[in-house]
Amino acid sequence: MQIFRAPRLLLPLACLAAALTGGLIAAERSSSAMASAATSFLGSLSPEQRQKATFAFESDERTHWHFIPTDGFPRKGLTLKEMTDAQREHVRGLLKAGLSQRGYLTATQIMDLETLLGQIEQSARASGRGAESMVRDPERYFVSIFGTPSTAATWGWRVEGHHVSLQFTIVNGTLVANSPFFFGSNPAEVREGPQKGLRILAQREDTARALVTSLDPSQLARAVIQNVALNDIVTENKVSVDPLSPVGIAAVSLTPAQRELLMRVVEAYTGAMADDIAAERMAQLRKAGLEKITFAWAGELERGKKHYYRVQGPTFLVEFDNTQNNGNHIHSVWRDFQGDFGRDLLREHLRSVAH
Repeated sequence: MQIFRAPRLLLPLACLAAALTGGLIAAERSSSAMASAATSFLGSLSPEQRQKATFAFESDERTHWHFIPTDGFPRKGLTLKEMTDAQREHVRGLLKAGLSQRGYLTATQIMDLETLLGQIEQSARASGRGAESMVRDPERYFVSIFGTPSTAATWGWRVEGHHVSLQFTIVNGTLVANSPFFFGSNPAEVREGPQKGLRILAQREDTARALVTSLDPSQLARAVIQNVALNDIVTENKVSVDPLSPVGIAAVSLTPAQRELLMRVVEAYTGAMADDIAAERMAQLRKAGLEKITFAWAGELERGKKHYYRVQGPTFLVEFDNTQNNGNHIHSVWRDFQGDFGRDLLREHLRSVAH
């Protein structure tokens, strides 16, 4: 059952080029659209629904996040299941305000994949191959609003459930932070049935493989940190993260063509963000030094085999892991060392108010 539908449109690489060559773009368009969508959403709720969906901005709930099923990590908020079709339409608007067309399609496909995952697990149990499964429900995604949506004040929102964790902090009505930013997929590739061949996060996997297989033996020796893939993303669901060990190969050691491949890996993540937010992210990366970005790989190179990679710069970290279910279950995340949950923007805002 499809909860949301969107046209299959992709953000072209030209958007990345524009971000690399352009100046800092304030995320005013997205922040205004978010405020409008969130206000409409809240206005459509009953008092009981609104109580479940809203929290104080200062609440610890705002940093209570995870990407595992709700059975193992109880969540608060208002689920899609508890909403009317009209209310879900407002959630669509909220997602479209914070994500690109590609990002919106990815998020909604991941949600829809819960139905298929439930069928796969039910079939495994029927044949005696599977244990008791968790609840798989494409409507078991939680929407939360923190503070009061505004084009002038500070507030936030989150949509979260199994394999989707999207949180946005809007400071002063215009400045937007959107990390941690998590997408996962189980299965990573649908291998049978009507959806056979579907690979929701293919771009994140294929761009990294294109880069690692382009390396010469000397470069590969630096890029591959171990022959066995890591079991999961190292940063897990930590509320804040520090830079990981400086391993892998740096962009400065790549050829121009390989550096372009590295930027394609980065764009596989920023391209899921709304255009203005993605441009601001890239401006931050450029300011910190694109040549300082490193790429590391662990595990086998062949598609369908267990593997892990990370892309790390002075300000950010990307982690991707495909090891569970014998290399057919993806976890991927973007983290900002200073900016997760808008910490850097909030600090700057408080400093400016104090002066």
